[in-house]
Amino acid sequence: MTIKIGLAGNPNSGKTTLFNALTGATQYVGNWPGVTVEKKSGKYKKNKEVEIVDLPGVYSLSPYTLEEVVTRNFVIGEHPDAIINIVDATNIERNLYLTTQILELGVPTVIALNMMDLVRKNGDQLDCKKLSNLLGCPVMEISALKEEGIDAVTEKAVELAKQKKSQNFVVPVMEEVQSALSQIEKIVESNKINHSLPKKWLAIKLFERDEEVIKSLGLSSLVKREVESCIAQCEKLLDDDAESIITAERYAFIGNIVANAVKKAKKGQDTTSDRIDKIVTNRILALPIFALVMWFVYYISVSSLGAIVTDWTNDVLFGEIIQGNVQSFMESSNVAPWLTALVVDGLIGGVGAVLGFVPQIMLLFLLLAILEDCGYMARVAFIMDRVFRRFGLSGKSFIPMLIGSGCGVPGIMASRTLENDKDRKMTIMLTTFIPCGAKLPIIALFAGALFGGASWVAPSVYFMCIAMVIICGIILKNTSAFAGEPAPFVMELPTYHIPSLKGVLIHMWDRGKAFIIKAGTIIFVACGLIWFLQSFNWSLEMVDADTSILASIGNVIAPIFAPLGFGDWGAAVATVTGLIAKENVVATYGVIYGIADATEESQDLLAMIAANFTTVSAYSFMAFNMLCAPCFAAIGAIRREMGSVKWTLITVGFQTITAYLVALIINKVGSAVLLGGSMVEAAIAIAIVICVITGVLLIGKSKLKSSQSIGLEG
Repeated sequence: MTIKIGLAGNPNSGKTTLFNALTGATQYVGNWPGVTVEKKSGKYKKNKEVEIVDLPGVYSLSPYTLEEVVTRNFVIGEHPDAIINIVDATNIERNLYLTTQILELGVPTVIALNMMDLVRKNGDQLDCKKLSNLLGCPVMEISALKEEGIDAVTEKAVELAKQKKSQNFVVPVMEEVQSALSQIEKIVESNKINHSLPKKWLAIKLFERDEEVIKSLGLSSLVKREVESCIAQCEKLLDDDAESIITAERYAFIGNIVANAVKKAKKGQDTTSDRIDKIVTNRILALPIFALVMWFVYYISVSSLGAIVTDWTNDVLFGEIIQGNVQSFMESSNVAPWLTALVVDGLIGGVGAVLGFVPQIMLLFLLLAILEDCGYMARVAFIMDRVFRRFGLSGKSFIPMLIGSGCGVPGIMASRTLENDKDRKMTIMLTTFIPCGAKLPIIALFAGALFGGASWVAPSVYFMCIAMVIICGIILKNTSAFAGEPAPFVMELPTYHIPSLKGVLIHMWDRGKAFIIKAGTIIFVACGLIWFLQSFNWSLEMVDADTSILASIGNVIAPIFAPLGFGDWGAAVATVTGLIAKENVVATYGVIYGIADATEESQDLLAMIAANFTTVSAYSFMAFNMLCAPCFAAIGAIRREMGSVKWTLITVGFQTITAYLVALIINKVGSAVLLGGSMVEAAIAIAIVICVITGVLLIGKSKLKSSQSIGLEG
């Protein structure tokens, strides 16, 4: 018989770290709410009959966010045998608010005081025995990061699950509140409302006017009026609303617990995290520090160490060792020339061009994982909230964008954490502007080909994308579809700590493996197809690339991109194949320029790309591919999250038009200023962009005024 144990706790309490330690799973550990959007489950390593379920991090069981809904539905609907409530012992007062709500549900519960090593380091003292007596359930010390005490707490949860003994916990409240709750209980009992949940918990939820509970009970109008009468009477006596009354009672109870069982050694003194935050979250220094940190991350991963390893991978591993040996073997075995070309130039050349950037990608993910695990990326979300809010955007929107830096699909899915539907849709439309791992090879390839691997290229592209998020957000906020105040953004800043090697490597591999798997599947097939199209003409005769099927297709679509500075057929085809998977942009170039007959002299990929671009058109190419419609997988995620084909098409169209206009400005203005190009063309490009933006704003404002006037008339 399987025993189901749920892991519940606040965000950043170490819940997912504990889940990984107990199950051996590679669930990513994040430092902001919304990373674990859905519950995850795994078998306990030491007892396969025990199923561990990792629930989303929540601050309460009030059904206001998706995480809270998922967590509460699991506890109420799936009837776990026990709950392990992970409590951050360094911030016990805030964490116990959720604890009181879990205990009221009556499920056998063990409280795991996590990060006790930090508590002892700070000189604080927590009396587990007193906590256990006051809360009426076992309270045990653990360190999920160091895997101390985790088996003991799990075995205790299994023991409670086997006993099937329900909790009988009630938060003590003042007389007026207790009187109202007792009356509501009697109303529930007298009307014979059947429910498996504790009546005291139902009474509290009805008192709080919890719409989900009221709906699930199917109360009649008469019962609702009786309950409302009890609530209104109590609110009048205490001069406060019902939900605030219950919240105050919980915190009064928690305050009493903390006063009796917790001793703080350093009252009123700043912690190390506080002292660091005075610098890194400073209103003046925060953004320059963030810019410097991201420059360092991209410098190490793209321009210095990452470039060295990638050059060796491309030139030596794939170029000399793999391609050279495979070609020699196939030629000595008298394999047909076309098959040799397919394998060597098409498959190995194309896939190798993508896999060659794996060292840079892994290094980038490693550095980002360190920043996230130590707690800095949570500060970035806090910093960006200040920036976003000035322009009417929700700071919570930056969280999906941070997640999307690995892959756009989970970033889009993380938009579920936004309660406001308008903010959520706008976040989906803007999230894929942030460069994901699949876009990094494009930046690295062109930075090496046209800019000599300059360290400023990659960070400038990253911040250009953030700037477009802000600019497009401002534009969208002035349309009727997205007008309104942004939702408030409340998040915890976790304590800084030294990242765990295991957690960092898990995160790096979790992001990087998707890139490698895609290279071995989608990119592999795409490279074979691209090789065929650029090796044969419409009569299926082997020809040079310039007279191939691919070239003829590319020449048809190339004029579309000519104003952007990359009007040759190779660039056009690479851009279009990037819609399938962004890695295809690099793979396409690897196949096209990897053919022996393409040039009379042997030239490497970078030199051949450089021959078809200027520095300005290369930057324009990168900008377009960063901002245009994402890969098919991300478009599919947009369709699922939007729940509408119409909104999916609007999103893809908006992203592509935005990318086109940005690339147009970069090419025309950049060429005029830096390369002696036409100032008239630059002026026309600026005028086109201004007209498009003005048109969108005018249409948006007219619709907004129309909807407001309709509302007033109604």
